[in-house]
Amino acid sequence: MVQSDMITISKENEVYMKVDCEPSITQELIDFFTFQVPNYKFMPSFRQKKWDGKIRLFKRIKGIHGYYNGTYGGLYNKLIDFAKSRKYGILGGDDYRVIDNPKTKEIIGQFVDSLDIHLDDEKITVRPYQYMAIHEALTHKRCILVSPTGSGKSLIIYCLIRSYQQNSNKKILVVVPTTSLVEQMYKDFDDYASAVSWDSEDNCHRIYAGAERETEKPIIISTWQSIFRLGQPFFEQFGMVIGDEAHGFKATSLISIMEKLVNCEYRIGTTGTLPDDSNINLLSLEGLFGKVFETTSSRELMDKKILAQLNIHCIQIQHSDEDRKIVSKLEFQDEIKFIVTMPERNQYIAELVNSECIGNILILYTRVEQHGQVLYDLIPKYTDKNVFFIHGGVDALEREGVREAVEKSNDNIVVASYGTFSQGVNIKNLHNVVFASPHKSRIRNLQSIGRGLRTTEDKSDVNLYDIADDFRTNDKDNYTWNHFLGRLNIYEEQEFNYEFKVVDWNE
Repeated sequence: MVQSDMITISKENEVYMKVDCEPSITQELIDFFTFQVPNYKFMPSFRQKKWDGKIRLFKRIKGIHGYYNGTYGGLYNKLIDFAKSRKYGILGGDDYRVIDNPKTKEIIGQFVDSLDIHLDDEKITVRPYQYMAIHEALTHKRCILVSPTGSGKSLIIYCLIRSYQQNSNKKILVVVPTTSLVEQMYKDFDDYASAVSWDSEDNCHRIYAGAERETEKPIIISTWQSIFRLGQPFFEQFGMVIGDEAHGFKATSLISIMEKLVNCEYRIGTTGTLPDDSNINLLSLEGLFGKVFETTSSRELMDKKILAQLNIHCIQIQHSDEDRKIVSKLEFQDEIKFIVTMPERNQYIAELVNSECIGNILILYTRVEQHGQVLYDLIPKYTDKNVFFIHGGVDALEREGVREAVEKSNDNIVVASYGTFSQGVNIKNLHNVVFASPHKSRIRNLQSIGRGLRTTEDKSDVNLYDIADDFRTNDKDNYTWNHFLGRLNIYEEQEFNYEFKVVDWNE
């Protein structure tokens, strides 16, 4: 019999915890763990009246012995907060409590040092915040590590898998959002282990683009798109899962993968940016992985000279009165199309990268045929630099070849779609980033900035050119101008330095 003011918690499996309590408390929990999905009114299932636009994380779950009330194990701390705020007692839950032995930190530090990690034939000094992140993940077993681009997330992941390999015979699943990241992660692991006998070829199997799913190797690195439709038996072999760039996973696909990992004790998400709810809600992400742990910030790493100094050049194009009248009547998608197909704007970008950008340049766009292809065809007319064109149709090995070419010289321009190069791709020798297409996503903005923040011996700063299209009239502010103001707020929030340049096309 359940006591009227008590909540009893037990572990059903590595995905769910079972919760027993009075019906009235159950209803409170349902309300507490229910949220409205952003922009739900525009989703087909809501319009077809098949769904009310809400996600309920506390629910009836089908178990081996029948149905029970419960939620994701990663929400244990949220459940405790709920109980405390309402003065309910808690029974059980020992499986979710973490007892941190003071010696654990020392032991983990010694293990990391023993890995003798190298990069480009030089021994790497693991930084304090990386030790902290590794300790947090191995001690709590469930967490989301938030660490900015350029802070060495792949090194943290490498240390985690090496530690788990030493202590368990179960396999490890590393899930990434793009094929480029599969190859990059594989190569990074090999570089880190270059001074020891461990290597990627013997330990890691890559899955993407139709590759074989079955392997005897202990580590699988895969895109989420390649495995989310596989049945549960495939996932039962894993004891550790690491979701890299976890914010970028499509919600239904990530849930499909994580809910099938019923034997997976270690559930670690890594990201440079917390979600803005465009793909998956933060509460859902914490439920699938665990609580958020922020390792450091871009501003802190810049101040310590670990990341390059960021110089943001906000270019405000004041468009002609005639164009302002046209755009004032357009809906959002039509405004984007109008902007990216303006010949004079594309010519301005081509002249900008030729006259103001020294070193390697990454130009990011959104629409392949309407904008990316146009820029790729136009830019060689203004520069002698090598120009590469990257989009979703370019295979992973070719993208990796472009990345390696940029690392080896300073006379390259990469015209790349946001989806392929805005996140995860590691290019140290990048001196300039140009936002050629308007965008509003907080995550895309911060991830794109991160492409240029890594340092080299010859590089200590990076330039970002943020092109803002001002079509404002007395009656209306245009959509993309408002999106630019959102990016400006992010620069303020992150304490980034920026300056304005006005280009008046009325003159």
